[in-house]
Amino acid sequence: MSVSPEEWFDREILPHEAALMRYLNRVWPQRDEVPDLRQEIYIRVFAAASPVPPYAPKAFLFTTARNLVIKRLRRNKVIFIGAGGELDALNVLVDEASPEQDLAGVQELTQLARAFDRLPERCRSVMWMRKVQQLSQKEVAQRLGIQEKAVEKQVARGMRLLAMALADAGSDALAAEDERATAQEAAERA
Repeated sequence: MSVSPEEWFDREILPHEAALMRYLNRVWPQRDEVPDLRQEIYIRVFAAASPVPPYAPKAFLFTTARNLVIKRLRRNKVIFIGAGGELDALNVLVDEASPEQDLAGVQELTQLARAFDRLPERCRSVMWMRKVQQLSQKEVAQRLGIQEKAVEKQVARGMRLLAMALADAGSDALAAEDERATAQEAAERA
């Protein structure tokens, strides 16, 4: 690492403190414990990042926060009514995915891969570098020899095309399911 762990932490983690505090205040019911939670999260992030910093610092920070909240809730074995809605979003009560959820995930990933493969070549390259390799807009522009504004436009185009492709795939599936259900109802009436 070219910068010290302290410099990395100051540059990559501390700017997210306000968002982290909002998150913790939303999911942790005992407000007086939130500063201690934040400190423990910072300690864990710093310790884990000291040998090799994570590729996506913000995601790493919030994943660490989520995992610590889940661990503490399980340890306390208390589910606070006020945190109930947020716990669903954290998937605290679901330890493993069901076979149906696994299959749905594989199908969604397959649809996304197919949609990604159908993107125009430049758009696909830009999307891969920005979203998968997580290069900055400036780095992508330099590698492809294009303007940063072009990178921004290609990412917007790619996201729009992927969303449309997935929405179309979903509506096709819904239409097919609707036809199947209608046919089954007709057969039951006959």
